[in-house]
Amino acid sequence: MAKAGIIGHFGYGKELANGQTIKTKTVTGELRKQLGRENVITLDTGGGIKKLFIILLKCIRVLKMADNVIIMPAYKGLRILAPYISFFNFFEKKKIHYIVIGGWLPEYLEKHIIVRRCLKLFHGIYVETEAMKRKLERQKFNNVVVLPNSKDICVLAESELKDIKERPYRLCTFSRVMKEKGIEEAVYAVECINKLCGKVIYTLDIYGQIEKGYLERFERILKENESYIRYKGVIPSRKSVEILSGYYLLLFPTYYKGEGFAGTLIDAFSAGLPVVASDWKYNSEIVTAEVGFLYSYRERKQLVDLLVKLYENNELVNGKRMACLRKAKEFSVESVISVFCKYLD
Repeated sequence: MAKAGIIGHFGYGKELANGQTIKTKTVTGELRKQLGRENVITLDTGGGIKKLFIILLKCIRVLKMADNVIIMPAYKGLRILAPYISFFNFFEKKKIHYIVIGGWLPEYLEKHIIVRRCLKLFHGIYVETEAMKRKLERQKFNNVVVLPNSKDICVLAESELKDIKERPYRLCTFSRVMKEKGIEEAVYAVECINKLCGKVIYTLDIYGQIEKGYLERFERILKENESYIRYKGVIPSRKSVEILSGYYLLLFPTYYKGEGFAGTLIDAFSAGLPVVASDWKYNSEIVTAEVGFLYSYRERKQLVDLLVKLYENNELVNGKRMACLRKAKEFSVESVISVFCKYLD
């Protein structure tokens, strides 16, 4: 009998850089380290509706073979998995755990009564922020635990930390490349500031997987601003700290409806890179004054004004770099999963 069975989107055979797949693989890898590889079994839910019947059959197998069953679906999968697992667990009596990816669950459950009832039967629901926990407790949940996002990542050594003083200052984004992640907000701010100053004072490098359906629009945006905005592709996970550490600021002007505790923030903190973020969703809980700066989401003028201020006062940015490194250590996958393992006993 395995200690844990994990049901989630692993994307075996594919190079996927979305938050769901990354978190599922990260949690699984660390559980195998802490529990032993032989004590962790997995089921990949990738394949969509075509493989649904086979996946559901395999879910029953996981229930029978593991003492603890951990599910990590996105919202479409949750609608199927939560009732299905709850029904068959009536006979198996295993501990069911739901590790939430993103920040959409409280609003989703307000509209999905059956899923809400099923999740109340689970041993634990593990959300990424305190604010999410409070929202679910208002819906009469008493099985919610805060388990922040985490990454298996090497934090930059303090001796390698450097103040960034070379101008023009280099900014970057590091997320899925899509409109709702604020890519166009970042582009607008840099374009506006450079035009106002009559010279290039900021450049912007964009990293991440381009969302399907956004490529044509994105290429047009790049062409219109090619002198100071570039697309740099997808950063390999093991290279993120090395690459991000050379930037002045990370821009995270998201208004993505499913935003929770974005993994990109951990990458930035690990690189000693302060963050300029929108106050959307749960960002204010993570991007505190110690490690970054907030502005009102979709308020482009506020973003522009803030970046002008930070250009003129670089000590405000460089003074936060050491705090970023300290913050990153709070989200090491080893420490976060060691807490989670206590709920598996």
